[in-house]
Amino acid sequence: MARIAIGGFLHETNCFVAMQTDYQYFSQGGEFPPLARGEQVIERTKGAPFGMSGFLDKIAPKHELVPLIWGHAGAGGYITDECYERIVGELVGMLSAAHEEKTLDAVYLDLHGAMCSQTYPDAEGELLRRVRACVGNTVPIVITLDYHVNITRQMVQCCDGMAIYLTYPHIDRQHTGGRSAMILERILKEGIPSGKAIRAIPFLLPLNFQCTLVEPTKGIIEASVAAEGGGILNLSYGAGFPPSDLRECGPVVVCHAYTQKDADNAADMLEAMILEREPDFVEPLMSPDEAVAKAIEISSCCEGPVVIADTQDNPGCGGTCDTTGMLEALVRAKAENVAMCVMCDPEAAKAAMEGGIGAELTLELGGKHQVDGVRPYHGTFEVTALSDGKFTTTGKSIPGRRVAIGPVAVLKINGIEIVTTSKRMQAYDQDIFKHIGIQPSKKSILVLKSTCHFRADFDPIASHTLVALAPGAHLVDPRVYPYKYLREGVRLLPKGEAFKHN
Repeated sequence: MARIAIGGFLHETNCFVAMQTDYQYFSQGGEFPPLARGEQVIERTKGAPFGMSGFLDKIAPKHELVPLIWGHAGAGGYITDECYERIVGELVGMLSAAHEEKTLDAVYLDLHGAMCSQTYPDAEGELLRRVRACVGNTVPIVITLDYHVNITRQMVQCCDGMAIYLTYPHIDRQHTGGRSAMILERILKEGIPSGKAIRAIPFLLPLNFQCTLVEPTKGIIEASVAAEGGGILNLSYGAGFPPSDLRECGPVVVCHAYTQKDADNAADMLEAMILEREPDFVEPLMSPDEAVAKAIEISSCCEGPVVIADTQDNPGCGGTCDTTGMLEALVRAKAENVAMCVMCDPEAAKAAMEGGIGAELTLELGGKHQVDGVRPYHGTFEVTALSDGKFTTTGKSIPGRRVAIGPVAVLKINGIEIVTTSKRMQAYDQDIFKHIGIQPSKKSILVLKSTCHFRADFDPIASHTLVALAPGAHLVDPRVYPYKYLREGVRLLPKGEAFKHN
């Protein structure tokens, strides 16, 4: 029997949005469970679609688990120093107490890998440094990471094995946690691997270019999986998260192996494959008016809705979830039989609740944050449906997630139905529409504030998918980011220009 401490601290930080992520955002919950301590960690994650969930499913029941603290706040602006130090301090404090009470045999952490705090651009690296200092070099540390991870040398140095999501849309969160459990079981049986290799890829990949359902990434992922086994503990590919501002931002290959030679050979193989495929990553991006016009044209002759990804307002990348550029384009084009989500506007949702179904409300909808090119949409809307915002997702991207996004209303203007919520949520799942009476498969056009995650649940019903660049906080093109810390020389796009500090 091994005594294993378990915990987690997850956030995907967009360093170029104004709003910050504070302690309250973790503690109150919403799209994700509220901050959990002790046995709550197991209660709130077991059977859910998280890395921790899969770890709990697969770790041998003979082991003694010591739950610490686990919190997930999705995506947003910088983690405040107060939030970071409170959560990391509590985690390390609980870890230290557990280790002093009775020696720990291992540590498992469920992390994201693209977290930045006000003080620490490499927030997970700093967290792992403190954990390593607490337990020493002989206690193995294994971590689960998101596919949009910015892996740093400090992170690799401070852990002994890792599993990264293999999919984007992320339909393998649980599976990845299970892989972490198997990696840790092997380390407990065979010892800590001596070989570690990291290869930084010399270009950035906007999230729209990272989908694992298609080439070139599909083949890269398949090659990483095929190479594992034997002396290779894990061969991992992380695609990076460009809106996080740190020196080591970008795609990375990491290998943990039982010899340095095996680690280097495996990492070199996967790195060469990625570099060879560099020109193949790009996909077309459209203006809002171009996307709406194309969607109307396609929907007139094709079965199934046309999906438009409002990618620059994706709250899963730190977007405000309330921009109005796509709504303006839909109204200009007189689009019909349209549904869009999620428009986060608590004031509008509250007014709709007070007015009731059938009420007509003249509102300034959305645009409540200071985002360049975004303004509230002034219009008169009919309230056609209401909800308390509590439902459980059933789609492929986040199955079984218990959601509580506050009062929700459907506001209709002309032929456009807008799912308006009190809390931000990415449009991962058809149940966001269905729970309030909208059947997405019956619509001509669906506008989704998401980048890629929607594909897992919406691609099966969509006739076509388009990507639109309406004004928003999640800027897709890294060439416009005001980086402070990014290393010089990295290409800002595949085959693009090299970055230089001004």
